[in-house]
Amino acid sequence: MRELKLDLFSLYPELGDQGAYDYSILVDQVEAGAFACESYGAAVTSRRTGERAVVPNITVSIPRIDELMDLLVRNQVSPTHLRDVVDDWL
Repeated sequence: MRELKLDLFSLYPELGDQGAYDYSILVDQVEAGAFACESYGAAVTSRRTGERAVVPNITVSIPRIDELMDLLVRNQVSPTHLRDVVDDWL
């Protein structure tokens, strides 16, 4: 599994230094018979406490994981609430 950390300061300059969490897209390979495809998940880590939550294999769609990550960052979703937000989003 690979982890792509979002550059919050470049992607969301309006957040300033307030971002309390680090957000990452998780990339995993899923076997589907004779084929393989990438599957995307999300991770959130608290900068203050180090608490981390991971939800793998949410979607195989790049636009959908981008949409979800934008939702997580803009709403400053914490590790505690990641699973609930993903469940609601699905």
